[in-house]
Amino acid sequence: MNKISIIFLQFVIIIIGILSLFILIRFPMLEGRAVNLNHYEIYADPFIIYIYLSSVFYFIGLYQGFILLSQISHDNLFSVVSVRTVNNIKYCSYILGLLIIFGAIYIRFFNNPNDDPAGFLALSMILTLIFSAIGTTALIFKRSIQKAIELKSENDLTI
Repeated sequence: MNKISIIFLQFVIIIIGILSLFILIRFPMLEGRAVNLNHYEIYADPFIIYIYLSSVFYFIGLYQGFILLSQISHDNLFSVVSVRTVNNIKYCSYILGLLIIFGAIYIRFFNNPNDDPAGFLALSMILTLIFSAIGTTALIFKRSIQKAIELKSENDLTI
């Protein structure tokens, strides 16, 4: 892969991380029920705390993607480090899917009865499917890398 393409993808990951962090910090202050609250009351909401704790896995996954791209740029895709990195991405995406499901259950049962959580629940289902697809893709990619490493080691032994 071209080095410029890899640098561009790493730059995109950094921009996604910065924008995600900005949204995590800024959105609770703009949300409808938090308009008249002070900063302590906004950030003491159990659901906001849950979102911040869950976002740790999101940022770990982004960092692991950045590490994988740097492994590719150094021509070390077929290494144990790459397998471990893809495995970490897989676990982070599956954990995020589960945490989104738990958040949706929390909103469904502990939300104000006058509010309609249908939009949030639909978004939760879509995000769960997306993170499940990312995890499954990472699983397939990990197995492909492991098979390539095995073939490479067999070739090294025969030569």
